[in-house]
Amino acid sequence: MSLPATYLDGLNPEQRCAVEHGVGQSSCPPLLVIAGAGSGKTNTLAHRVAHLVVNGADPHRILLMTFSRRAAAEMTRRVERIARRVMGDGAARGGALSWAGTFHGIGARLLREHAERIGLDPAFTIHDREDSADLMNLVRHDLGFSRTESRFPTKATCLSIYSRCVNAGQSLDVVLGANYPWCAGWSAELKQLFAGYVEAKQRHNVLDYDDLLLYWAQTMTEPSLAAEIGGRFDHVLVDEYQDTNALQAQVLLGLKPDGGGLTVVGDDAQSIYSFRAATVRNILDFPKAFSPPARIVTLDRNYRSTQAILGAANGVIDLAAERFTKNLWTDRASGSPPQLVAVRDEADQARYITERVLEHRESGTILKQQAVLFRTSSHSAPLELELTRRNIPFVKFGGLKFLDAAHVKDMLALLRFVQNPRDRVAGFRVLLLMQGIGPASAQKTLDAITAAADPLKALAALPAPPRAPDWRDFVDAVGELRDGRAGGWPAEIERARLWYEPHLDRIHDDAATRRADLVQLAQIASGYPSRERFLTELTLDPPDATSDQAGVPMRDEDYLILSTIHSAKGQEWKSVFVLNVVDGCMPSDLGTGTSAEIEEERRLLYVAMTRAKDDLHLVVPQRFFTHGQNVMGDRHVYAARSRFIPDRLLNLFERVSWPRVAASPGYPTRQAPPIDIGARMRGMWR
Repeated sequence: MSLPATYLDGLNPEQRCAVEHGVGQSSCPPLLVIAGAGSGKTNTLAHRVAHLVVNGADPHRILLMTFSRRAAAEMTRRVERIARRVMGDGAARGGALSWAGTFHGIGARLLREHAERIGLDPAFTIHDREDSADLMNLVRHDLGFSRTESRFPTKATCLSIYSRCVNAGQSLDVVLGANYPWCAGWSAELKQLFAGYVEAKQRHNVLDYDDLLLYWAQTMTEPSLAAEIGGRFDHVLVDEYQDTNALQAQVLLGLKPDGGGLTVVGDDAQSIYSFRAATVRNILDFPKAFSPPARIVTLDRNYRSTQAILGAANGVIDLAAERFTKNLWTDRASGSPPQLVAVRDEADQARYITERVLEHRESGTILKQQAVLFRTSSHSAPLELELTRRNIPFVKFGGLKFLDAAHVKDMLALLRFVQNPRDRVAGFRVLLLMQGIGPASAQKTLDAITAAADPLKALAALPAPPRAPDWRDFVDAVGELRDGRAGGWPAEIERARLWYEPHLDRIHDDAATRRADLVQLAQIASGYPSRERFLTELTLDPPDATSDQAGVPMRDEDYLILSTIHSAKGQEWKSVFVLNVVDGCMPSDLGTGTSAEIEEERRLLYVAMTRAKDDLHLVVPQRFFTHGQNVMGDRHVYAARSRFIPDRLLNLFERVSWPRVAASPGYPTRQAPPIDIGARMRGMWR
């Protein structure tokens, strides 16, 4: 029986076209949805999935991939609400989306399921970036590269180079030449290091983030496995496709080589993550990857910003060298044009923003509805000082993640060691927590148990190190956690905490504050069915820490948002201020080496502008303090307005000078010669 599609009545024609594409056909052709900023992308994708389910698609045969687990959970809830509205409670009984998650999360699940067929131990554990860097450092040390005459690249740099090669699908020499030229002289040694790193991971039965994609992509090159895995999904839908890298595109084409049932959603104008090896080419080249080409549906109606803001943003992105044609429009015709504000220097920039923020609050716009965006985290330092001086609460996004807190890593290391005793990084970290055990003792212990068929049984049989009073407590805790005597999951985390807390008190002066994170960890753990799932998903998608935020939130419930543009993507605020809209900052002086880098910097400005709903201020300081100038002269350098706002676009902005009339943005203000009081003082004694 055909059901009336009244639940689609709230969609605009383009959204509805995307939702209904290929539904009911025996083979659904590939679809690319170009979704402009604020165009209702999430709502459209949720309605498409729900429309598939309502029209008979099996939700267990739908694969939905997003860029965070929270986004997948929210999408799943939306789909269920829509389907339930149409089909009643029978929709819930039919099953939720059982394959919704991130690329890395879905990859981990599939790899564990097929582990034995691809030579993996299903009990593998997953290293986060810091653990991966530590393992890289162990191999680096074993190969003697930490003792070279000239300084070898650090462990973090080595891991970044390795990760770039894997995710971009580029050779080491290409990556070094393009991204790490200062390391090019170490090419042969790095190749040896990476080979040793891969072998170490395999010995320890661990995978890093990149392996989750790399192993999956390699699995999809085996025809029988590719057919089996791809065949279990009738529909594959991918959000934020402009943020995928070459490896993720390879996985996707392996799943659906002919494009049947494949839908990708994204916006080439918001592709800003090349530093993670994401490539805008994936979305630009998607239509012609199939024959016949994928259908393109463009969502260009914006539900967020005023037309004046959209006009300026469209003007900026229209100058891009290559893009899908799209000009955002809205029914929100009211609103003043965005302001291009010329200020004297960074101190005036901070004062200008502070005054405007307070004015907006007085007129009814709470602080949380206002945001200050910047290209690089360090750009906000003068503003943070001014906000603190004026007692304006703020939170700066981009601080430590939950898993980066030392005490949380300690707890997780214990659980990972129990899960996989061959995980040398986890074992080393846990052993070093105990008094009387140093690096040499820890290495000796790990060497002894790794060679055994049952490492934890071998651990229990080892004699206690001579100066380790806590050894027996450790062995007992590990045994209880491994054998299920701790009460099963999630009670095991309480047993782990009881073992760890005496070490927490001894190691950290602020142990009481850090305990809040351990309570949060236990609460998070209770939401997972097993230790394995908990360790996997928490590593892949960590929440924020409670005790290690980048900005210290004050007691006020309301606070101003400070954020890098990268962290702000996907967000929106009533009022937005963009710092340092000058050449050297936007584009960054480090991002002008190639035309591709310049185009990404242009997209960054576009993303920043399209976060604003009603009020947008682009601030242009005319000079910057520098330590590199002659101390007797003017210790400032002058800045030009960003090249992304050339003269022909100035009619799209309201030009403002603050606090007094200054020269046009991009031109230095004529300064009076500095008065040299020091010379007068010296002259008194001559």
